[in-house]
Order: sequence, then structure tokens, then C-alpha cells
Amino acid sequence: MPKKYDPATKERARRMIAEQAAEVGSVTKACELVGAKLGIGKETLRGWARQAQIDAGNRAGATSEEIAQIRELKSKVRSLEEENAILRSAATFFAGELDPRRR
Repeated sequence: MPKKYDPATKERARRMIAEQAAEVGSVTKACELVGAKLGIGKETLRGWARQAQIDAGNRAGATSEEIAQIRELKSKVRSLEEENAILRSAATFFAGELDPRRR
């Protein structure tokens, strides 16, 4: 089960990674050092650092806003598909009830 970290902790970790990366010269090594200090996994920190680079425009990929929008749209699609399935089954039921051959 993934842990949820508050935005303040994420932002603090991102700043620490940026500072360490400037000193050490490697984001991966900086994530290891910061992870040991904060008790957060190095891969989690590396993901946060990568997403921060994408959001800043320094790296190609989907920004946080785009990811949030995609999640929202997928949720809406799932809801609409469920509603369509209900409507299809209701239409089938009522079509069977109105069939004159069944009377």
C-alpha cells in the first residue's frame, strides 16, 4: 500500500534533492542521501524529482496538471460507461416486456 505524503514534505524533499544534486552531481545519489535523512525511499524521491523536472519544463513528459486532468477524464469515462450499461440493460428489459409475441 503506497504511503501518502503531505505536499509540504514533498516540496521540502524536492528542495533538498536539488541542493544535494548540485553538490554531489547526481540526482540518484542525492535521492539516496535525502532518503536516508527523511526516511523516504530513494525511488519515491527520484520520482518526485523527475516530476519536478517535468513540471519545470526541463524534461519531456506529462505535467502534474495534465496527469490530474487525465485521471479526472478517465473517471468520467468510467462513470458514463456504467450509465450506458444500465441504460442498455433497461432498454433490453422494456423491449422484452413490450414484445407482442409474449402476450
